[in-house]
Amino acid sequence: MTTPTAALDSVPAALDSPGRRRRPLAVARMQLVNLPVQLGMPWLILGIAFAINLVIFALVPDPPAGEPKVTGGLLSIYIFVIVAHLVTMTQVFPFALGLSVTRRDFFTGTALFVLAQSAVQGLLLTLLLALEQVTGGWGMGLHFFGIPFLTQENWALQWLVYTVPFVFFSFVSILAGTILKRFGQLGMWVASVGLLLLAGVAAVLVTWQEAWPAVGRFLGDTPAAVLFAGYPAIVAVLAACAAYLFLRRASV
Repeated sequence: MTTPTAALDSVPAALDSPGRRRRPLAVARMQLVNLPVQLGMPWLILGIAFAINLVIFALVPDPPAGEPKVTGGLLSIYIFVIVAHLVTMTQVFPFALGLSVTRRDFFTGTALFVLAQSAVQGLLLTLLLALEQVTGGWGMGLHFFGIPFLTQENWALQWLVYTVPFVFFSFVSILAGTILKRFGQLGMWVASVGLLLLAGVAAVLVTWQEAWPAVGRFLGDTPAAVLFAGYPAIVAVLAACAAYLFLRRASV
């Protein structure tokens, strides 16, 4: 298996290759230097959350009949993706430029890594869901991986429901990192405050129009695959395009 050190040692040689098409792949391999953070930590945190939930639900009384044992611990692995890719932009990006990597090759290689990483993690979560169902919720009817409103009958859709949020959070985090690199802390503050104001204005308009019941119906009637895979995929593409535009002029 390729170790992070070996991956780091092999990066300069790959970047010096005359084949330009290989450079994004070399950048993707460069992400292996940060593998303990990119993959190890989120799964460690998820494992700890899973163990804690097993203990808690084994000790507490069973809920009334018909009420499932549901936990939101699965969200922890998605939150950590944001932290991991902020590290990509603040540490790996300057390192890559020091090796004469172009910004386009860095973004392409990082995007390839994000897609591969998300696909693998989505597959692992899908397999864990299958195991949870086979074991009857780990022997106690616990829904840790199979949150009811996320569970799909089609396994391909289930994989997408798990995978696309990884892509979404990754590119949103990369966008935040590029804003920081391009515009500095002031740019981050402006973007954060602007996003907060936009959300506030939207909430005020919905309240003014007394449209919250319509919003609730929309969320309730829209299939989970669309809410958690379709719309996030669109936002992820937009975030990736914006990140690339900012990255072209970002400083180290």
